[in-house]
Amino acid sequence: MEQLLTSVGLMQNDVLLPGFIFGVVHVSLVILGFYTGWSINRLLKNVTKGYIAGIIGASLAHVIADLVAAIIDPTMRARTAGIVLGGLLPLFLIPFLEKYVTKSKSHIMIGDHEDIEKDLNDEHHH
Repeated sequence: MEQLLTSVGLMQNDVLLPGFIFGVVHVSLVILGFYTGWSINRLLKNVTKGYIAGIIGASLAHVIADLVAAIIDPTMRARTAGIVLGGLLPLFLIPFLEKYVTKSKSHIMIGDHEDIEKDLNDEHHH
């Protein structure tokens, strides 16, 4: 296995490429959330306007995935606080953006919820 990892460039000096575990864990958590239906957005929907819940939920989901991934990856563990704080900082821009920036009517997320609901209700044949 080590030879395979070395040949594809994932190991250097008999050590896994720094950040590799972080990347695997981060994306795996996002995929797991998608397939299990777990969503921060639903938790925030009752507290905020719908689209703000999506913005905050997506941001927090990434911060949580970053936190878990950084804690698990020994090469990233020392960077955990910086990663989390760096991910949380842009959330403080949301009130300013809400007040002064006009949201686009053709944003890619418009209609996504209806499309997802339709997909979930359709019969899937594998």
